[in-house]
Formats: sequence, C-alpha cells, structure tokens
Amino acid sequence: MRIDIMTLFPETVGDVLSESILGRAQERGIIKIVCHQIRDYTTHRQKQVDDYPYGGGRGCVMMAQPLHACWEHICREAGRRVHTIYMSPAGKVFTQADAVRLKNEYDHLILVCGHYEGVDERFIEECVDEEISIGDFVLTGGEIPAMAVADAVCRLVPGVLADEECFENESHWAGLLEYPQYTRPEVWNGRRVPEVLLSGHHENIRRWRRKQSILRTRLRRPDMYEKLTFTDKTDLKILQEIEQELASGDGSEKKE
Repeated sequence: MRIDIMTLFPETVGDVLSESILGRAQERGIIKIVCHQIRDYTTHRQKQVDDYPYGGGRGCVMMAQPLHACWEHICREAGRRVHTIYMSPAGKVFTQADAVRLKNEYDHLILVCGHYEGVDERFIEECVDEEISIGDFVLTGGEIPAMAVADAVCRLVPGVLADEECFENESHWAGLLEYPQYTRPEVWNGRRVPEVLLSGHHENIRRWRRKQSILRTRLRRPDMYEKLTFTDKTDLKILQEIEQELASGDGSEKKE
C-alpha cells in the first residue's frame, strides 16, 4: 500500500506517520507514505498557492494549478491515474467500513489536504474521485483528517499489525464498540478487575466481552445499535439478559 499526501506541511505530516507502528511498517517496506509540498508545484515566484475567490467573500481559495501539477506528478510517477481523495468537510463521513474498502480496493491512494476557504472546484471536478470528512466539524486544514485516514487504512494492511485479531475485535469492525480492557494491577484505587477476566475460562470471557460490546454499543451509540441484526442463539440470549437488566436498573457497563 502506498499513500501520497498533498499538503502545505509535509514535514509535520510525514513525521507523525513515520513513528510507532506505521514507522516500523514503512521501514519494513510493507507500506509507503510520501508527502508532497504543494508550493513546490506553483508557477508563482513567491510560492503562492491561493487567491481571492471570484464573487467576493472572506478568505482565500487554493488555486487549481499547483494542486493539479502536484497531482499530475504523482500520477505520472505511478504510470497511471491514482484514486484521489479530497479531505473535505462536505465529504462523506469516514467510517471503519471505508477504511476496509480503501484497503481492499486500492494499492495506491492520493490524499489532498485543503486549506483556507477550500480548493478551486475545477480541481475537484478534474482530479478527485471522492471526498471524505472525518466528522461534522471544520478544521483549519486537511492534514489531521488525512493522517487519520492514512492511519486507519494502513493499519489494516497485512503485516502492519502483529495479527489480524488486533483489529478484528476493535470498535466499529463489526458494527459494535469494543469491550472494556484491563491490565495490572488487579485492584487500582479500590476498583477491581471483573472476576470473569481472572477466571481463565475462555468461553466465559468471550461471552462476557461479547455482552459488554453489545451493551456498550446500545448505551453509547444507539445509532449504530439500531443497524445491527442478531441471529446467533448466544447473542439472542445475551440480548434477553441485557433487556432484563436494563428493565431492573442493573444494566450498567462492565457488569460482571
């Protein structure tokens, strides 16, 4: 997997994505993340990449020329048109399903980081394949969203994490939030680790974690919970238990 990021701050973005797990994966050649300084592709002597918007209004808009020149350089080096994503507050909200889709469908992505009041719409029409947002809020630039998308996609590439189980039991993988996690000591500030996790009984632990995932999703993310369909007999029994506990007022998270 290769990801090229078009940005005004390549050093900052590159440094973040070269640390920890992704950094080690790059060193081993499993993934490659390359950041491109958009200013290097402008025809303006002062390295200008933005200008005032036609029609008036506050702020400036990133010009199509340097964006297109940078994009064209990446595609030319790749020998083909590369699937291009513009990080935009007007885009589809990014989900774990999108991370899986991008990892499965593409081996090369371009992420475009906008700034100011956005980018010239003609560049989007000419070069962008999809627009992605990381939430219903606005940031000063597209670097944080681009890093989030790059991280979410790259960690799914085989070999980046030690085992697929590292992400298959995580929040959002199967439409559920992850169960609570604990580590040593057994008692901290008067709070004990749930006894079932100390039992060594793997099936009971698995069932407890499944129940906590379902309960946590229902309580914290009812929007996600409403989309779930349960058919497994064990899940149906767990749902019955949760309903009874909630009705009695005992249905709190981390219940043993």
